[in-house]
Amino acid sequence: MVPASPYAGRRVCLTTLHGKERVLARPVFHGLGAELLVCGCDTDQLGTFSGEIERPADPVSTCRLKAKLGLAATGLPLGLASEGSFGPHPAVPFLPVGQEVLVFVDLERQLTVVERRLEMRTTFSSRTVGPSDLNSTGFSTWLQQVRFPSHALIARPAQHDPSGRCIKAIRTIADLEVALAHCAAASSNGEVLLETDMRAHCNPTRMASIRRLGFQLVRRIRQLCPACESPGWGRTEAVAGLPCRCCGTATPLMAQERWGCSACCHSELKPRRDGRREADPMHCPWCNP
Repeated sequence: MVPASPYAGRRVCLTTLHGKERVLARPVFHGLGAELLVCGCDTDQLGTFSGEIERPADPVSTCRLKAKLGLAATGLPLGLASEGSFGPHPAVPFLPVGQEVLVFVDLERQLTVVERRLEMRTTFSSRTVGPSDLNSTGFSTWLQQVRFPSHALIARPAQHDPSGRCIKAIRTIADLEVALAHCAAASSNGEVLLETDMRAHCNPTRMASIRRLGFQLVRRIRQLCPACESPGWGRTEAVAGLPCRCCGTATPLMAQERWGCSACCHSELKPRRDGRREADPMHCPWCNP
């Protein structure tokens, strides 16, 4: 039986500039019984998706810093922040994926709960084009693939531009034409780098992923550690070594899940939730070297 929320009736500060409260208020309210308070701190100081400001820390560390910015600004003891990163799949490089992170901070309990989600549903993509490509079939196909105009784009000169100009939140064909012409004129080779605008308020696909992770996070917060009863008991690690069905050799596939506490050092190994106990020989380093 899942215990009642330890945060019912409390207020949680969400640090965001990109409207993430639209998808996180509901899981926080229905899952924790808490009210979400938005703090619009300058999170761009920690790095930007478009690259004007480099993000020096990893996504989890950046997310913690975001949450603490909101706590410092509001004086609340409970904070929440979201961070995302995008790139090639670690095992299938040609497949783009997103990693979403949510961090919940409880200063009263000195507790930090981190929840992650590897998201296969993403529009993350880029393409180098010239103004003459606007009406080409290939370009039109790419725009459909990245779900433009419901999902915004970013344009920048493809070659050296001392000003570092960047046009964000492109949502219409008219704005796209203007951006292409402007950036092409500033590019030494006349080409433009178009990228999907992965900021949450410009990307409904990403916003939906943050919503799913929000419900995942509140379910974890409501799970209490069996040793110290602190909130945040959940999976912390996938343990590899699922044995090959033919020879029994350990494979890179997950064999067990390690569950741990966000407050104390207690952890437990649990079997895979799908019940799988053997790996196909195609994953075996002995059967399929």
